[in-house]
Amino acid sequence: MSFNLSNNINSAIVSGQFGLSRASNNITQNAFNIAQLSSTSQQSQDPQTFLVEAVKTQLGVVKQMLPTASGDITSELVSLSVNSLNAQASAKVMGTANDTVGTILDILV
Repeated sequence: MSFNLSNNINSAIVSGQFGLSRASNNITQNAFNIAQLSSTSQQSQDPQTFLVEAVKTQLGVVKQMLPTASGDITSELVSLSVNSLNAQASAKVMGTANDTVGTILDILV
C-alpha cells in the first residue's frame, strides 16, 4: 500500500487556498449587497435630496454594470457570517498543512 504524502499535503494547501479565495469573493459580494440594500431602504428627507438624485441619475450607467442584490439584508448578513467562517476554516486548513510540512522537514533533516 503506497501513500503519497506530497500529493495529500499539496491537495490540502490547494483546497485551503481555493476555499479562502471563494470565501473572500463571497464576502465581497455580500458586503456589496448589504450596502446596496441599506442605501435603497433608507428614505432621505435631507434638503440636498435633489442633488443626490441628480448624481444617481448621472451614475446610472455605472449602476447598470454592477451586480444587483438578490435577497434581504438578513440573508446577506447571515451569508456574510457563513463566508467569514468559511474563510477562517480555509485558513486553518492552510495553517495545518504548513505545520505538517514543517514537521516532515524537521523529521527528515
